[in-house]
Amino acid sequence: MAHIVLYSNESIEQALRRFKRQVMKEAIMKDIKKSSVYLTPSQKRRLKDAQALKRIRRRLRRSGDTGV
Repeated sequence: MAHIVLYSNESIEQALRRFKRQVMKEAIMKDIKKSSVYLTPSQKRRLKDAQALKRIRRRLRRSGDTGV
């Protein structure tokens, strides 16, 4: 669990910024979003395949190849 120590001369905005950075560093929000929705194994596999295809297409587009 992310926690920060509030310094005596620190503003709330600065402390909030440090807290948000700590949360991002520990990937807490990513874990919460991941575990908030249940995906069946077949859905996970389809999602993984779709992301792989998207990565391949992006690489081809960046390299300038049309792939045809």
